Amino acid sequence: MARPTMAQDIERRIKELILDRALGPGDPLPTEPELMELFAAGRVSVREALKALQAMNVVEIRRGFGTFVGSLSLTPFAEGLAFQAVVRHGRGEPGLLELMKVREALETGLVGTVSAGIPAEDLAVLRSLVTAMESEAARDGRVARATDRAFHLALYASLDNHLLSEVLDAFWAAMDRVRTSTDDGHQDPVTTCRQHHEIVVAVAAGDRVRAASAMRAHFDGIRARLERSPDPDDHGVTVTDRLPDACLPSAR
Repeated sequence: MARPTMAQDIERRIKELILDRALGPGDPLPTEPELMELFAAGRVSVREALKALQAMNVVEIRRGFGTFVGSLSLTPFAEGLAFQAVVRHGRGEPGLLELMKVREALETGLVGTVSAGIPAEDLAVLRSLVTAMESEAARDGRVARATDRAFHLALYASLDNHLLSEVLDAFWAAMDRVRTSTDDGHQDPVTTCRQHHEIVVAVAAGDRVRAASAMRAHFDGIRARLERSPDPDDHGVTVTDRLPDACLPSAR
């Protein structure tokens, strides 16, 4: 294994500094000269480390104001997921299928936990979102991605787990980018509305098994299509080109 460079070592030490001082997003960090003195390092290495950490949202560099702890968001994680999935999909590898399966595993397990006791106000929000989906389907012939995404955020709101919300949102963001690259724009709004309605009914009844089954069914269409090889008679139409929008993970 190659030894870390000076800049990589400084990256590690800046992260440790943030932890040791219990700093959070927006808190100021030592100035560049102070970091140079603190780590006995040159300006080039410190700047290289800060730029790398900025790309990961660990630090934020504000010109004329200084360096601060960054948002710590998972956007770079989502970008990495999306890029890998698109590259592998383009090479005929199951990048999209694997990304979908990870998210399916998360949501199928989580929905059972939610069913143990979802607050009435959260149920009201979920029902209103299903109604909104039905209105969109009737008016536009499709369910808006934003509405579908809002449904899943509301579904797990009662768990009050910020990291979970960030991770799931990273998967949705990644799939949004994948969808843009594959130029998929089809959907089955009737199926989308029916599946979301079934999830709400199961969760409202406190039926963990039924809720998990409903969530799994929500992923069945995309899984079946991704696991099937493209038909050579499709004249260049890929598997993803034929996927209903409602079945793609970003639309949930």
